[in-house]
Amino acid sequence: MPHDEAPAARGHQDWLGEADALIPRLPTRHRVAGADVDGSGSAFPVVSPRDGRVVALVADGGEKEVDLAVAAARRAFDSGPWPRMSPVERGRVLLRIADLVEEHRAELALTVTLENGKPITESHGVELRALAGTFRWYGQLADKLTDESPHTGPGALALVTREPSGVVGAVVPWNFPLTLAAWKVAPALAAGCTVVLKPSELTPLSALSLGRIADEAGLPPGVLNVVAGGGPTAGRALGTHPDVDVIAFTGSTAVGRHFLRYAADSNLKRVWLELGGKSPNIVLPDAPDLATAAATAAWGIFFNQGEMCTAPSRLLVHASVADEVTDAVVARAGTLRVGDPLDPATEMGALAGAARVATVQEHVRRGTDAGARLRTGGSPRHVVPGGAYFDPTVLDRVTPGMALAREEIFGPVLSVLTFETLDEAVALANDTEYGLAAGLWTADLSAAHTVARRLRAGTVWVNCYEEGDLTVPFGGYKQSGHGRDKSAHALEKYTELKTTWIQL
Repeated sequence: MPHDEAPAARGHQDWLGEADALIPRLPTRHRVAGADVDGSGSAFPVVSPRDGRVVALVADGGEKEVDLAVAAARRAFDSGPWPRMSPVERGRVLLRIADLVEEHRAELALTVTLENGKPITESHGVELRALAGTFRWYGQLADKLTDESPHTGPGALALVTREPSGVVGAVVPWNFPLTLAAWKVAPALAAGCTVVLKPSELTPLSALSLGRIADEAGLPPGVLNVVAGGGPTAGRALGTHPDVDVIAFTGSTAVGRHFLRYAADSNLKRVWLELGGKSPNIVLPDAPDLATAAATAAWGIFFNQGEMCTAPSRLLVHASVADEVTDAVVARAGTLRVGDPLDPATEMGALAGAARVATVQEHVRRGTDAGARLRTGGSPRHVVPGGAYFDPTVLDRVTPGMALAREEIFGPVLSVLTFETLDEAVALANDTEYGLAAGLWTADLSAAHTVARRLRAGTVWVNCYEEGDLTVPFGGYKQSGHGRDKSAHALEKYTELKTTWIQL
């Protein structure tokens, strides 16, 4: 399939055939120092949530494989050419990675859909666009950075230079396996670091493919290594390794705490965390278009099956328009096409697996037992035999103390709460341990500015949701973590500031 051909240009049966042809060719071995490496232990199965079948048996990495990858990354950093290349040269390699991603776009998108369950249209149009775009953006940025020379007076010259931090361990989750890998790998490489990437054991195949593409693009051996394995084994080995200088992690708050402990118990490596969220989406009665606000609220919670840290899972609606907005969201949920992710007509695909379906259903049961009203959904959906599908779900009459309003569900479940005053809305929005993102719908420019400043969140969208590009940083407050992905600010995670003072 040509890389620029849209998924809809082929039908459902075409994609089924493409999948059958791709599965025997999926990568199953670690990528270390530019070569495929077998695991020392047994292999683990990658189960497609689309239909529950095992699509690959992947080498299981642990301490030995992580040691091998970190040693390769250490050699590449300490004595290899990558940190010593000019920024222009490094940028050119990142641009070649972006070009090769585009060439392999259909195959990579299909890999993501098979291992993750998201619709092929979103894998191709969102995930792969983000992957190529991120490498291209940082490739273009690599030679645009500048050092500083503060004014010191006539007797001295002061220089403040940014230097690459060293070996970076990047640990990324399964919900956006390539996008989130790119957000960490691309700026780390642009800064001159070397990387060991550990993908989720649920979605290792796309990351292993990326490792091969990066080598093909001309990365020197050892600059990017990919080790597949579980969190308690490969993840822990990476977090405790004394030769890893930086950990960049996206995932759950509970696992983020583990990485902080790993750093404390090893070499005090810097740890940058992007964790969970329970994001509020506030609709004021003067919203410029309530229909658009409702449609966006529905899109936001059901996009990617609700498996997003920024998902607007709490819809906070002014009581005077609550019925109108909620009814519109419920209506949209009822028309959403839940289907086979290999069907280009599908709007919502499979959850990450049977365990995820059971967890989401339990959240809904607890919510209704606590007094929330189920407006639509709430049950598994039978689409493809053996697959992990769940109905788009909306519950109202949710109160702030309910688990529905406090716990991250990570599924297509929307909780609706109401408020009477602006101060109450802000208090409800901030009444969470998380602080990743928030939405606000209002036609009042003053309210937009003042409320945005009062919300304790890393991103606030006004009259939209999930908008933005690579020029702006992404990250959270409170237990949603710290540090920022995207934008030039991401480079701060992978560089050290050095002061050189020269007495004249």
